[in-house]
Amino acid sequence: MAEPVVQTIELTKRYGAQVAVDRLTLEVSEGEVFGFLGPNGAGKTTTILMLLGLSEPSSGTARVCGLDPTRAPVPVKRLVGYLPENVGFYEDMTGYDNLQYVTRLNGVRDRDARPRIEGALETVGLAGERRKRVGAYSKGMRQRLGIAEVLVRQPRVVFLDEPTVGLDPDATQRMLELIRSLSRDQGMTVFLSSHLLDQVQRVSDRVGIMLAGRLVAAGPIDELARRSLGVDQARYTLEEIFMRYFRQEQPAAAPAGR
Repeated sequence: MAEPVVQTIELTKRYGAQVAVDRLTLEVSEGEVFGFLGPNGAGKTTTILMLLGLSEPSSGTARVCGLDPTRAPVPVKRLVGYLPENVGFYEDMTGYDNLQYVTRLNGVRDRDARPRIEGALETVGLAGERRKRVGAYSKGMRQRLGIAEVLVRQPRVVFLDEPTVGLDPDATQRMLELIRSLSRDQGMTVFLSSHLLDQVQRVSDRVGIMLAGRLVAAGPIDELARRSLGVDQARYTLEEIFMRYFRQEQPAAAPAGR
């Protein structure tokens, strides 16, 4: 079997007495969209930062493309793309110039980068806005430019942290279509962190549910519904599945003695 593109074994992060991520063990296969679910404060962003080599785990191990992000953070960063909730660009530069700056940082010659940039802007629907300064972009346009930045870097794995928060319905739909196309058309592995369950259900091949720093379930949505929850109906929602796990885990997640 092929090695998982993302793998953690008993991955743990503590801040003093607070456990942000508690013995997380999961695998993500190449080319899939993995929805990483949970309420705010569940440990999702902390997990992503450890997988990117931006935060060191307290214990346990992680592998991204076969590399340990703690020991080899720079090689890992060459293989991954990251879209945070609030994307940062140079406001006084155009969309095109921001992407060109990224390709130059990654050692791509301008003549080779040009078709990458033009193709990425076309894919995300910003070709007509490429000469506009990013300071004049809406949030939805910034998020799409963030996807374009991912595309020009041509990574194997993309980490998306709450990519649709604050977007209007049209911008949300555009973003979800782009996320799905990263896997379907670009062959990338997508690690999608979100608390917006209905959106995750629309694009994910599998999901993992985080509650109070613990992974309480992982698998295809229909499998979670049948195997773990006994949901035997023609149609169901990820929110229904999530809430059943949430209710089951409340006693375990509550602080001792309270």
